[in-house]
Amino acid sequence: MTTERRVEHTDGTVEHVTTSESPTVVERRGGSGMGAIGIIVALIAVAVIGYFLLNMNRSEQVKDNAIAGAAQSIGNAADNVGEAAQRAVPPAQ
Repeated sequence: MTTERRVEHTDGTVEHVTTSESPTVVERRGGSGMGAIGIIVALIAVAVIGYFLLNMNRSEQVKDNAIAGAAQSIGNAADNVGEAAQRAVPPAQ
């Protein structure tokens, strides 16, 4: 006659005990922990991707500000040239 028992331990392992007229057989099964490692790797990957996306957004803002500053300088230079040209030409009488 064979009797089977299932024992769950507090550390998460499960024991299947089979008892028969022959010697007792104990099978231990436990998790390998790969699920937890996979979750940690996924979180690290999300953090790294987020970091690079934020830096890319910041570099776009810096580039846009530099272009706007250059355009403002060109506008000021054009105004100065226009004023100098008006001063260089004597008024018509």
